[in-house]
Amino acid sequence: MQIPSAMTSGIQGLQSAQNDLAQATTAVAAPEPAAPVKIEQDTVTLSSQTAQPTDKVSALIDAEQTVTQAQASAEVIDVASENVGTIIDLSV
Repeated sequence: MQIPSAMTSGIQGLQSAQNDLAQATTAVAAPEPAAPVKIEQDTVTLSSQTAQPTDKVSALIDAEQTVTQAQASAEVIDVASENVGTIIDLSV
């Protein structure tokens, strides 16, 4: 039996979402490097790294988008499954 293309698309979308979510959560969980400390006379100045927080926020946004993608793909699989059952019942 050949799997309908809608079902295949849903499965591929779900697998893609799973891979993307793994990458995004790995980026969020990555430890932040220690900020270098620069001492000038009696004050301590920490140099800020703006790229790291932006990467964390970006990774969280990517994670949220992949969750939505996974939900949509699961819905495609569900609808495709219902349609296959209907087509088989009508044909028999």
